[in-house]
Amino acid sequence: MVREWNFLSDEQQLLLAQEALRRAAETIAGQAEILAAEMEEGGLLDRGGPDALRLLAHVVRVNRLDTLVPAGHA
Repeated sequence: MVREWNFLSDEQQLLLAQEALRRAAETIAGQAEILAAEMEEGGLLDRGGPDALRLLAHVVRVNRLDTLVPAGHA
């Protein structure tokens, strides 16, 4: 796979990396929401976690890659 990666242009590598990070952020946010719901339903011990997890989900989504500029660009 590393070989194939190196055959991609810099722009293609950047786009793929950005999409991977976007998907990772959405996965983290989604898991935080699932955990929050599980706590609310009594499946997990609730120690104030649902609100904190929803805040985490929101922060991850708000600060997605859309707001970041690739390295080397001003």
